[in-house]
Amino acid sequence: MQAARGASLNPSDTAVDGPSQRRLDARWVFAAIAVVAYAADLGSKQWALSALVDGDKPLVGDWFTLHLTFNPGAAFSTGTSYTIVFTGLAMVAVVVILWLSRRIRSTGWALALGLLLGGVSGNLTDRLVRDPEPFRGHVVDLLMLPNWPVFNVADIWINVGAGLIILQTFRGVALDGSRETDDRPDADADADATATQP
Repeated sequence: MQAARGASLNPSDTAVDGPSQRRLDARWVFAAIAVVAYAADLGSKQWALSALVDGDKPLVGDWFTLHLTFNPGAAFSTGTSYTIVFTGLAMVAVVVILWLSRRIRSTGWALALGLLLGGVSGNLTDRLVRDPEPFRGHVVDLLMLPNWPVFNVADIWINVGAGLIILQTFRGVALDGSRETDDRPDADADADATATQP
């Protein structure tokens, strides 16, 4: 059978770049999400530093308020005397996320790690450049709920990213997009049985 002019009779020719293309696409998703998350966090902090100097701005009555504060510690204002330790841990986290991103071929993982990188980098930037000194800078927080520590946009990204990582893990989806069920023993046994049939 003759193929149409310019068409290939070999279906593998059209699929040869499939996995690498998906991996490239996932990396672009990862990079785009990380940049947008990082920019949103820094933008919200810069806005808060100028707009909330004169006091709080209630958004939903007393339930949700914009309140400017500076946190030298970690989440929930813990470890306020160990700012430089949290700075070091955040730097390590950024390196680990970037290292893992080389293997991303799953959109879910790209979204999770992109949000995580954007959030960690946002708070790390505060620790590196804000007062009182480099590596000991206080993180800008601005979102306040009743009976809850004040937090920022980066904290939201970090928690959502962590939740997506847990979800992907429970679903059995690896960084490269493969699933645990792809390697199940039953599938291997079926393949062997098929291969031995005349």
